[in-house]
Amino acid sequence: MSFGSWVTYGSQLAGDTARDCMAAAYDAGVNFFDNAEVYAKGAAETIMGEALRKLGWRRASYIVSTKFFWGLHDGPNERNTLNRKYLRQAIDGSLSRLGLKYVDLVFCHRPDPETPIEETVWAMHDMIAQGKALYWGTSEWSAAEIARAWEIAERHHLHKPVMEQPQYNLLHRERVEREYARLYADLGLGTTTWSPLASGVLSGKYNDGIPAGSRGTLKGYEWLAERLTDPAKLATVRRLAPIAADLGCTLAQLAIAWCLRNPHVSTVITGASRVSQVRENMKALDVVPRLDADAMARIDAALAG
Repeated sequence: MSFGSWVTYGSQLAGDTARDCMAAAYDAGVNFFDNAEVYAKGAAETIMGEALRKLGWRRASYIVSTKFFWGLHDGPNERNTLNRKYLRQAIDGSLSRLGLKYVDLVFCHRPDPETPIEETVWAMHDMIAQGKALYWGTSEWSAAEIARAWEIAERHHLHKPVMEQPQYNLLHRERVEREYARLYADLGLGTTTWSPLASGVLSGKYNDGIPAGSRGTLKGYEWLAERLTDPAKLATVRRLAPIAADLGCTLAQLAIAWCLRNPHVSTVITGASRVSQVRENMKALDVVPRLDADAMARIDAALAG
């Protein structure tokens, strides 16, 4: 399990609370902390960087990632792109905000149809060759795009994309389970999956509407509100509730454990706005062994409706 900063950092928590949540995750055994240039327009990286400095952990004991595509500026070739100039400047900006000499993982946050994949592959290779990142990968790329980037890198003896960051949860399965199926064996692809709770839907907290203070009420996330109150999804969540109860866990823990059970999931990125939530999420590890064949069959039946 890992700890991410999307939505929460800069919008729901900062300062001591952000640091305390990271510390709680680290104390539970988490060593991977995910971020992105675009999160809170760069503020998420700044908040995480400040927390890391105050926590004073040994650098080799943790992993930090960031992602590039949307950009922070509106200048020519600086937004929604993966061109060489943008990527070169983006990594320098992220390292400055994080206060790090390098990031462990760097992702191309979305595919860029306007820039040749070969240009992006060379730019990512150079980023690693310069010591600014250790490994690179993709996020929400198609299997064909990942394979194309890998083949270009193979042909030119460049650093290859080795991980993908896709959405994966009980309500969103197709890409991880089917589209990428051949890439796991053929390329050794790893996955750092996001949104195990489908933005909170699978926690059950939206069954009776959007509660005050939740991400569905945040400014700038109005688009999320419709997804959080989708009747079909909420009906599925209600069918899952008795399964979680029988397993002695919360709906959220069930949903996270289900993701962890997939052997093609390298890590599940979790999010939290308070320390107690971090600790509750970590308990999902205890639920994984309880997901035997009978439990999985019940879950599949609930999903099928």
